Amino acid sequence: MIRIKGLTKRIPGGPKVLDDISFEAYPGDFIAIKGDSGSGKSMLLKCLALQEKWTSGTYQFEGKDVFKEGLKGRFKLKQQVAYIEEKPFLFPNKSGLKNVIIGSVSQTPAWRRWTGMMRSDDYMGAMDMIEKRGLIDKAHQKASTLSGGEKQRMAVARALVHGAKVIAADEPVAGLDPHTADQVLSDLKALCKEQGVIVIAVMHQGDWAERFADRILGLNKGKLVLDVRGRRLTEREKSLL
Repeated sequence: MIRIKGLTKRIPGGPKVLDDISFEAYPGDFIAIKGDSGSGKSMLLKCLALQEKWTSGTYQFEGKDVFKEGLKGRFKLKQQVAYIEEKPFLFPNKSGLKNVIIGSVSQTPAWRRWTGMMRSDDYMGAMDMIEKRGLIDKAHQKASTLSGGEKQRMAVARALVHGAKVIAADEPVAGLDPHTADQVLSDLKALCKEQGVIVIAVMHQGDWAERFADRILGLNKGKLVLDVRGRRLTEREKSLL
């Protein structure tokens, strides 16, 4: 469970990018974040994954106060809340399998990222997760040969192998064709329902949020202006974004 209270992010010497954001998220939630450019959507995800420092606010994860836990608490949260960019970084000359095993910067020691060394149990666990993402035939291909949708799903497999309980995805279907976008979002929704993963994704374009998410959070100029569950947005609600 995630409980955010009063999250505020101010650019040094500048305005507030996020202004007093509060909400809770529970295992199995698929939450979409909508809002115009500059509304703070991506910054909210980065703050949730501690990719950005907070100006103020409290952050509870699984009942523990992240900031009171100190460096240990922050490190643990970075392992369990995976931030996946619009175009996730994979080592282009390494296979999808090795990318999944060696993990991201916040998940894996530097020596392992450099050497790509793996144990047999790592191999089996990674292959199992890749298969569940429908990419078993891509496991040994170089990441540079993967399509945008395949990279997204490989990045999700990587996060889950390294213990992520929350996926914070920034525009996971931007630039993808409708069929591939459906695949990526269906996969994320299945993670919520079958494994209790929390997915929080920026999905501003089109009707993806209303089709796939259980809940929609709307931002406007850094403020939370909508929190809608289980239905489409009304025209009035859309006008608030």
